[in-house]
Amino acid sequence: MKMRRWLFGVVLCFLTGPALAQDQDQPGTFDYYVLAISWSPNWCERTGNARNSPQCANDRDLGWSLHGLWPQYDRGWPSYCYTDAAGPTTAVANRMAEIMGTEGLVLYQWEKHGTCSGLEAPVFFDRARSAYEAIARPQAHRKITQFQRLAAAEIEEAFLAANPQLDAGQITVTCKEQQIQEVRVCLSKDLTPRACGRDVSRECTLENAEFHPIP
Repeated sequence: MKMRRWLFGVVLCFLTGPALAQDQDQPGTFDYYVLAISWSPNWCERTGNARNSPQCANDRDLGWSLHGLWPQYDRGWPSYCYTDAAGPTTAVANRMAEIMGTEGLVLYQWEKHGTCSGLEAPVFFDRARSAYEAIARPQAHRKITQFQRLAAAEIEEAFLAANPQLDAGQITVTCKEQQIQEVRVCLSKDLTPRACGRDVSRECTLENAEFHPIP
């Protein structure tokens, strides 16, 4: 009897598990967006230079670059949704690479996040660009010419000062390997600022995070 119940449980999990996951991650079914803006020099120092990424070439002059626009649940997030929408064309990928760094990142962001937006690729990336351009990046960061250590809170304060439409509950700063990684801004589906969910609001609290200058 115990074996029969165990087998029933295994079969039930097998049949319902994928179906539940599929129901959860449906294109267009999400609560809000997270706009992720990365400090490109830190990514290059940590990863990109070793890969000879074109994002890190001296003539790119990238500072706060667009990482992505991510559909988000109030708790958790969808990813790799099944969609009939075609991926970005070469023209779209090239145009977005101007602010994202590489065409490879554009394609990856579409596959992982854009497919869950419920939008066609050109519309999704137009929306991502609009969201990115609506957030002022502090010009003082472009004037840094030497490696610095600073508090992650200073980054948040600089963004809040440059963007009076934001409040502290709508933005968070993340770190990776003791470096400033990115700023994340929470936006409603119409791209107006809104409060971040619990999954996003966990902030970096480093007092001496690494901050590399633009080459």
